[in-house]
Amino acid sequence: MKKNIIVGLDLGTTKVCAVIAETFDEDNKINILGFGVAPSEGLHKGLVANIGKTATAIKEAVSIASNRAGIEISFVNVGVAGEHITSMRHRNYVTISGEDREITQSDLDRLEADVRTIRIPSDRQILHIIPEEFSVDYQGGIENPLGMSGSRLEATNHIVLASIPAIQNIRKSVERAGYHVNDYILQPIASSSSVLEESEKDLGVALIDIGGGTTDIAIFHKKSIKHTKVIGVAGNQVTNDIRESLGVVTEEAEKLKKEFGYATESAIIKDEDVLIRGVGARGNAKIPISLLTQIISLRMRELFSLIDNEIRSAGFKNKIKAGIVLTGGGSLLKGCTELAEEVFGLPTRIGVPQELGTGLSDEIESPEFATVAGLIRGIPGGKSSEYQVLIKPKKTNSKKKITTLFKRFQEFFDEL
Repeated sequence: MKKNIIVGLDLGTTKVCAVIAETFDEDNKINILGFGVAPSEGLHKGLVANIGKTATAIKEAVSIASNRAGIEISFVNVGVAGEHITSMRHRNYVTISGEDREITQSDLDRLEADVRTIRIPSDRQILHIIPEEFSVDYQGGIENPLGMSGSRLEATNHIVLASIPAIQNIRKSVERAGYHVNDYILQPIASSSSVLEESEKDLGVALIDIGGGTTDIAIFHKKSIKHTKVIGVAGNQVTNDIRESLGVVTEEAEKLKKEFGYATESAIIKDEDVLIRGVGARGNAKIPISLLTQIISLRMRELFSLIDNEIRSAGFKNKIKAGIVLTGGGSLLKGCTELAEEVFGLPTRIGVPQELGTGLSDEIESPEFATVAGLIRGIPGGKSSEYQVLIKPKKTNSKKKITTLFKRFQEFFDEL
């Protein structure tokens, strides 16, 4: 029995997530079949730092998802992040031949092939070519030119570049785990497909995905992606600041951040004292939540200020009419939206994966799973990356069944 199955693999700095989903073409919905999470120790700021440890985490996460889904999988869609990611805009055109000069899919393929001939640094490869808009005979603002007639087809493309060694290390890690890469998808693009609404993309929105090692940014306007950026400041830096300032171990710092931390002092409901566990000869101590929040707020304000400068320098600050959408595990920090609204001067909301259909969807309806939820949707406006797998038959222990049956026969004849 064959099914349309797609698998997303999010390689995070703190955890590796895998989701197996069944897709339904008729209503564009999905059914979550399996979900698995494993601790990540082989990545640093979105880059593979240890192939062996990364492969182990991948195998554990995918195995959990595979066992829960009852499906053996071979191919995965992998999320890509890291400060090596860059983007650029490029405009190109092709001429349309034929008697009726009707634009077909082959013309769009020629446009993409032409983009792939542009000069890029030798250590880079094109990760995505996403058309922002098309023009036919200099008539712009066209979303889909298929079926239109004209002699010149032009496109403005958003091109994402990635480091070749970084991609190779991801591929080696996936293959060492026993799987193959079906597609590489930039993480902020994946996140945007799961948490953003079409109206937000049309009006203008900035998605900020705060992970453990990196913060990913994607800016949309007029339903097209306009800018992408990956910044190497994220949740782990906040945890490290707490660890260094208070002299606690990393696990304790992470716990303090999640349970008692705020992104801004104005969001504190009640300023109580919290227990700080001592290490070695140092005894336990108590500090007010406001002090912990001051440590956290400095780093979060720095992060949002960096992003605000990036948005301004890219020329999109005045085009973000729908505001800011925060997602990723870092967005779960209390007071995050309040601080973002203060820094950006724009309305802010938390982005949660949407339209996940049935199955195990409840388990990934959280900002921290925005990327992996988007990886099973593919690239908005891109080609389908679905593939087919065979449903794994449940194994039965036939030898045990035969032995049991033989014993029953023996007991029957002994009673005669």
